[in-house]
Amino acid sequence: MKKSYITEAEKEKCRQVADAFAELYELENILVMDAGRYGFVKLQYYTENQGFDNVYTFTDCRSLFEDLWVEWLDTKLYLMAKGTSLLEKGYKGIFESLPEEKKKELTDKKADFAQKAGIEL
Repeated sequence: MKKSYITEAEKEKCRQVADAFAELYELENILVMDAGRYGFVKLQYYTENQGFDNVYTFTDCRSLFEDLWVEWLDTKLYLMAKGTSLLEKGYKGIFESLPEEKKKELTDKKADFAQKAGIEL
């Protein structure tokens, strides 16, 4: 009998998380896939010659959610600062440089993703 690294219930929860972050896959070079009994994998930074540079495996929905949330937030911050000197400050510095209403808009988005994913914060 083959060993399974994720339960069926957790697999369904991970699927919901992956689906909730669908907009991220359009913004960034990331793909999240069901890897069957191994859990879910996040494939990142695709190049034609090498394939994906990074592969991360998740077997619980909370870890997958937090990872994708950070990816989404970092991507949004990068896109806001692209072409400006703000990029030199890093993601934390970019976030701290934003007006309060923009910070709130970004952080409120986490609750939206959690609701879509069926995750309690």
